[in-house]
Amino acid sequence: MINRNKKVALHNLGCKVNAYETEVMEQKLKNAGYEIVPFEPGADIYIINTCTVTNIADRKSRQMLHKAKRMNPDSIVVAAGCYTETDKEKVIADENIDIVVGNNKKRDIIEILNDYFKKCEKIDASIDINHTSEYEEMTLEQLSEHTRAYIKVQDGCNQFCTYCIIPYARGRVRSRKISDIEKEAEILAGKGFKEIVITGIHIGSYGIDFDDKETGLIDVVEAICKIPGIERVRLGSVEPRTITEDFMQRISKQKEICPHFHLSLQSGCDTVLKRMNRKYNTKEFIKSCELIRSYYKNAAITTDVIVGFPGETEEEHNITKKFISEVGFSDMHIFKYSVRHGTMAAGMPNQVPESIKTLRSAELIELCKKMQKEYRKRYIDSTTYVLFEEKEIINEKEYYTGHTKEYVKIMVESDDDITNEIKRVNVTDYYNDEILLAEIVNLY
Repeated sequence: MINRNKKVALHNLGCKVNAYETEVMEQKLKNAGYEIVPFEPGADIYIINTCTVTNIADRKSRQMLHKAKRMNPDSIVVAAGCYTETDKEKVIADENIDIVVGNNKKRDIIEILNDYFKKCEKIDASIDINHTSEYEEMTLEQLSEHTRAYIKVQDGCNQFCTYCIIPYARGRVRSRKISDIEKEAEILAGKGFKEIVITGIHIGSYGIDFDDKETGLIDVVEAICKIPGIERVRLGSVEPRTITEDFMQRISKQKEICPHFHLSLQSGCDTVLKRMNRKYNTKEFIKSCELIRSYYKNAAITTDVIVGFPGETEEEHNITKKFISEVGFSDMHIFKYSVRHGTMAAGMPNQVPESIKTLRSAELIELCKKMQKEYRKRYIDSTTYVLFEEKEIINEKEYYTGHTKEYVKIMVESDDDITNEIKRVNVTDYYNDEILLAEIVNLY
């Protein structure tokens, strides 16, 4: 066989979708007889699933590709994913790279490698990602995690936010057939996974590319919830406009759903949102939050915020800070705006100095810590259910950590191995700012 005794090391950069696709490639390689080894010197083939979301991500992608070739100059270095789509000429010209695998071609990794072994010359295995309507069908049957599984349901984005390169790297929205999603969920349930996380590049757009225009994200949720063995279903990031009355009515009927909603905010100021080309305003955003809380009293609402977007004034920053306080998130991811060449925002006037971004970021991080603590405080002296994921040894005692449906991290002491079990617990105190202590409720 061509691949006999070939050792392959994979390295993933970027988002959960990239991580999912990396695991699919690893699975295919294993099934084809390749030996998977750590990303260290000694591999015959190095596959780097690249990211391009920022200029820094591009640089990290190049660094990892060059590092791979340095670790073994005789190795085959494969550049896969988003970086290859946005800077293709540079990638193809890079002497450290032997194979280029674009988005929508990762599922063909075995055939691409076989082709390379036959020709022994650089291969560009990519398509024009911005002119395809085909969803790259992948099925993941085994994961490194043992409790939570990610299922990719769509690819691409049609939003074209002014700071974002992803529509150019991932192409237009392409949705996966529900029947294929169900098959993968059934396989994962059969392997013991209790929680499914629905992921994609822009999952709120699911179904807009279908002819019937009637199938949407909520149909995916309902289909997965029906599968025996799946006890939790969690949504990835969604836009405020996904949260409609009909959506909430239907999702609230699914007992498996996790009331944890990640709504991308990016800015709490309407003038900044307009410059970002976001498709909502703060009034619509807070209406979505109120709608969620009308169905789930203690819902976890998390978000992303970009500080220092071009032209952001001190007044606009303060408006964002005030809006964030009014919403009361359970957690936030704070990002300093990073110039991404090829986007409209990169050429906008009044770029904010790095020193000001750092100060504004620090302010929002402090606000985030305060909101996190206020949200977690609600769980003290209450009873909840936790899916336990990992064992930790602390002071020679065995502890297990896991998450509630709202994604609050809980730790209990236990002599029994409770990994991948859902247990009812009494929450007693804080362990630290991020983890709560609890005791298992023994039901007799």
